[in-house]
Amino acid sequence: MSIINWEELKHIHVIRKLETILGQWFHTEIFFLDEKGHVRNYDPLDRQREFRNPICANLLPKDKGREFLLSAMATASEKFFQSGQGHLSMTGPTGCDQMVLSRIAIDNDYLGTVLAYSYIDKPISAEVKQSARLQIEALGLEGDLFDSALARMRILSEGERKYFFELVDLVAQEIVTFHTEISKREERINALNSELGSRYSYGSMIGKSKPMQDLYSLLDKVKNSESTVLVQGENGTGKELIAKAIHYNSPRKDAQFVTVNCSAFNENLLDSELFGHMKGSFTGAIRDKKGLFEAADKGTLFLDEIGDMSPTMQVKLLRVLQDGSLTPVGSTDVKKVDVRVVAATNRDLKEMVEEGTFREDLYYRINVINLVVPPLRERKEDIPLLIDHFMARGCKEKSVAIKSFAKRTMEKVFDYAWPGNIRELENEIERLIVLSGEEVRINAELLSQRIRDFGEQNKVQGVRVAGKLKDALEELEKTMIREGLRRTNWNKSRLAKELGISRAGLIMKVDKYGLDKRKIARQAAALTSGSMDTGKKPSESGESEVA
Repeated sequence: MSIINWEELKHIHVIRKLETILGQWFHTEIFFLDEKGHVRNYDPLDRQREFRNPICANLLPKDKGREFLLSAMATASEKFFQSGQGHLSMTGPTGCDQMVLSRIAIDNDYLGTVLAYSYIDKPISAEVKQSARLQIEALGLEGDLFDSALARMRILSEGERKYFFELVDLVAQEIVTFHTEISKREERINALNSELGSRYSYGSMIGKSKPMQDLYSLLDKVKNSESTVLVQGENGTGKELIAKAIHYNSPRKDAQFVTVNCSAFNENLLDSELFGHMKGSFTGAIRDKKGLFEAADKGTLFLDEIGDMSPTMQVKLLRVLQDGSLTPVGSTDVKKVDVRVVAATNRDLKEMVEEGTFREDLYYRINVINLVVPPLRERKEDIPLLIDHFMARGCKEKSVAIKSFAKRTMEKVFDYAWPGNIRELENEIERLIVLSGEEVRINAELLSQRIRDFGEQNKVQGVRVAGKLKDALEELEKTMIREGLRRTNWNKSRLAKELGISRAGLIMKVDKYGLDKRKIARQAAALTSGSMDTGKKPSESGESEVA
């Protein structure tokens, strides 16, 4: 149900003008009644108000007269609402007078009534006048004053009544127009606020680009669910920020948000860290310890770098995700926990499943909802927003004036690929704030050399310019694939997308050039073993090193 701001109506010029015309020409008082029949533009404590209608002037200042009129108006409003008509004329409470009511409605939603009190449409007979006088005197009011009030009311002609009704309807229409415009303005303001809130930030994340808008929209959908979430993205893209945004916008926000980096512990330590241990279960276990799953009970546990978890730990994790049960190290007791898990990785888990290094059942269990965080190079329109944010925060922390980038500096920043993503950008901004000293304008010379020279470094050095074209192309292709694999941490799906070829095509080329990670590792191990057996360094054994 929409709500009229009745207090604002008295400040609307058109409405005030219409009230003045109706009062001066027809000796009529205009009342606004809400949907419950309460008069909203009359305050009994306002002793300064001058009434244009003689009957109102006679009855409203007195307690019994006021109760009589206001009760009659509420009853008339209810009858009018039940009638379903747009406007209606009906006999007033004294029996001598008439009232006109006009509906205030928006989209068939009844919001109230404009009630014009009162007018006389024909001569009053002696019997009707006497009946009204007796009714007034029964309230303890003076009949002579009522007679005098009636005498000052003129009888309206048919043409005047028609004009009178139109003016009353016009008051109702102006109220509807005003309310509609205010509602539209408020909706627009709310929409803009919402748009700003979602377009430029979400929790601690910042970005207005299309990839970030899609991510924000997906976060809105998943934040209230209990499903496990897998956040995938390169290092430095802000995967933990997403996990926090999910937690602190969810029903679990008042419980613990616990973070653990799975690559920071070996298998045994991670087992103890996640599930806890009992006193004496291993050397150094001098007391019982609660695991992070128990610490996060009723809250959220963020498992960062889940792709580095060992197969044994994957089995234990799968059990917790399936039925919420866990067993601390050195214990036989099974404990129950209620934890929402958000996992994150920069590795291609699907490829790891195909290679047999990650359990397929665990992959599908944690990948109920998949969120992919776009790298900074795919959302470069967010760079100015991020720079402003990091610059403002960094300058405030160091108590220096806000600094800005020269045009050439910004161009270099935009050209750079940002392999370290937002974390790398944040560190670079902090470095520039320090190195710029008192200067408020940051020139390109202060940028890190890797950023200044990015265009040159991107050119492959030492490409052969003689010999067969086929050999030169293969050498260039091998170099690009080798460097790309290192840059993407052997994520073949991502590299294939960057190179504009299919994943299957990339795998064939990786095999062709001997760039498979496992083969390289086996060759390195063989070289190391051979070196240990012969007492020679790998380079001395006659074997060539693998690039």
